[in-house]
Amino acid sequence: MITNKQQSAFPSILDFEASGFGSESYPIEVGIVAASGQRYCTLIRPQRDWIHWSNEAARIHQISRNSLIQFGKDVREVCVEMNMLLKDSTVYSDAWTHDNGWLIRLYHAATMAPTFKLSPIEAIATETQLALWDETKLQVQRNLGVLRHRASSDALIIQQTFVESRRLAGRKPPGGVSRAIS
Repeated sequence: MITNKQQSAFPSILDFEASGFGSESYPIEVGIVAASGQRYCTLIRPQRDWIHWSNEAARIHQISRNSLIQFGKDVREVCVEMNMLLKDSTVYSDAWTHDNGWLIRLYHAATMAPTFKLSPIEAIATETQLALWDETKLQVQRNLGVLRHRASSDALIIQQTFVESRRLAGRKPPGGVSRAIS
């Protein structure tokens, strides 16, 4: 069981890769790093009416639509798995305005509701952390050696950026627990 202390020390993070931006875009991959450290990542098979595709976005995430059709999971299966992993928790995003829209679209397509709440990382980060965020994120990326732009990697980077920016801002996690990657 994850305690409140652990949740505040290591927030659960969700990140989506998408077909592009705008109202016609849809989620194509979800990555999660839970407060416990458990990871989840999967490609999402597009629905028949999800036709928007941005070549510019595809160049960034390097996921082809054919890969989604061949290897992606059905939206309902993805939602069931996410609900099991994140039940009754608050999950954070560093791009909430986009990720929340894609979360809504995913669950609507599955005719389900999330069993968790998605909130912006700004809801738990201090002003000092946010001021340190971009520089800290670059350092975390270098330390992790992450080269690809994918949802699971991004979720880990966001979680570790939160932990490291909090450390740099002078706040220690509850109970003195430290799991930051260096």
